[in-house]
Amino acid sequence: MGDDHMTKHTIGVTGATGALGGRVAARIARLGLPQRLIVRDINRAPEYPGSTAAMAAYEDTAGFERACRGVDTLFLVPATASEDRIDKHLSAVDGAVKAGVSRIVYLSFLRAGPAATFTFARTHFFTEAHIRATGVGHTFLRPGLYLDLLPDWVDGEGVIRGPAGDGRAAWVSRDDVADVATAVLADPERAALAEGATYDVTGPEALTLGATVDKLSALTGRTVRYVPETWEEALESRRAGGAPEWAAEGWASSYAAIAAGEMDVVAPTVPKLTGHPAQSIEGFLRRHPSALSHVSV
Repeated sequence: MGDDHMTKHTIGVTGATGALGGRVAARIARLGLPQRLIVRDINRAPEYPGSTAAMAAYEDTAGFERACRGVDTLFLVPATASEDRIDKHLSAVDGAVKAGVSRIVYLSFLRAGPAATFTFARTHFFTEAHIRATGVGHTFLRPGLYLDLLPDWVDGEGVIRGPAGDGRAAWVSRDDVADVATAVLADPERAALAEGATYDVTGPEALTLGATVDKLSALTGRTVRYVPETWEEALESRRAGGAPEWAAEGWASSYAAIAAGEMDVVAPTVPKLTGHPAQSIEGFLRRHPSALSHVSV
């Protein structure tokens, strides 16, 4: 594609104030590439050389269209989970296509499907289907459960509770997902190869929650346990905290997806696209030694 193309090529990054989009924006900036940061609050947009910022909400199709004008490739981070999340996604996709975006790199989820056990993964499937239907160029990244959120699964007493059974999951770090996204967004040759592709993005090994807590205990010196729950027990525990039904089901179904074997995927995507191995639980805890500081010893 040549240097001239890269000079004119603008990458749009949504969610640039968030945990994943922010990582991608920082990586794009380090590469010295022009980017448009599309955010809900312009005052929170990070400032980088070669970057501009535009304010838009996913549900505002016209506003999102204006924000995407001049963008060639758009990195679309999913909206915060809500009952109308799919409507927000479809609105944003329509706005991007109307603006002339030539390619959308969408951050989906592992095993996205219309009947996925994890209810939020169904939303990702229908978003993917809509992107395909528009005819726009696309690449779908399907990360598994985030390693960064694993500490949040552990309560203050050191217990993970949920209906995960003996299923396994290959937890993946946000840093690795950001590295994969950046490779697909910024490298024109890799982008050409990734056109129309779907990439599973996972960690280096799949573990049961029992094996996971054993590892967490051994590495941190804190006692961490896994207590299996039934589906109804999991829903009731979430409802008791005031969660709406869609959120309670989403939370419980993330565990149920592990039990169903849908998270038992170890993909070569991270080393293949980034040139470095996927981060392990050990590596994550070395970088985040206080990750379980909320757990009583």
